[in-house]
Amino acid sequence: MAALSWSGAVQAGGVADRVRTSGTLRVCIWTDYYGITYRNPRNKQLGGVDIDLSAAFARRLGVDLAYVESSFPRLIDDLVAEHCDIAMHGVGITPQRQAALRFSQPYLSSDIYGVTTRSSRLVRSWEDIDRPGVKVAVQSGTFMEPVMRDALKQATLVSILPPLTREQELEAGRVDVFMTDYPYSRRLLDNADWARLVAPPQPFHRVPYAYAVKPDDDEWLRTVDAFVADIKRDGLLGRAAAKYGLGEIVVKP
Repeated sequence: MAALSWSGAVQAGGVADRVRTSGTLRVCIWTDYYGITYRNPRNKQLGGVDIDLSAAFARRLGVDLAYVESSFPRLIDDLVAEHCDIAMHGVGITPQRQAALRFSQPYLSSDIYGVTTRSSRLVRSWEDIDRPGVKVAVQSGTFMEPVMRDALKQATLVSILPPLTREQELEAGRVDVFMTDYPYSRRLLDNADWARLVAPPQPFHRVPYAYAVKPDDDEWLRTVDAFVADIKRDGLLGRAAAKYGLGEIVVKP
């Protein structure tokens, strides 16, 4: 893998300057994102497409890699406060985040899906989700939250805050369906025989995913963008995504 050039990518006090001087790239991740940045509860090992790609980014910059545990609700604060240099955990580009952060070119793109139980009588199809009496869960801070708040007219929206999880609330019967994206849906389909995917009959709200950085540092953003362009062109993105069953949501060059 070719190293990325630092030429033109350093400004006084900029992120690239700090990364080069310290010799460490600090990457914010959310460790509950299956297929993206996921810590296996059995062996505590991290895995996912952005674990592989963040390691590749650090190698191409010629620096060490340090992970900073973050989350979608803390994403903006962690970047603006410089707790990390970049967020690499499948961050959906939304208007709210665009107002506070800068984004690389997209590398993945996913629609919204529902997950319910195989035994559910309330939710059998996508059309059943927005009905009176149906409780629809979203993870607080994810892009699904504002989308579903606007979309639901009859059902009740339930925002789930850590340490609770959407699947725990669904299994316990406190919600009837939860909304998620393609990567997270794989977690349930791969590991829970009680879960059933509810796909929209046509595109519902497709969102591009990118790497996020703090605002007002154009040179660092150009460095990140150069990496994304490289991994699209040399095939690393496609190979990493295929490894975790995410090949069909890759954004092509």
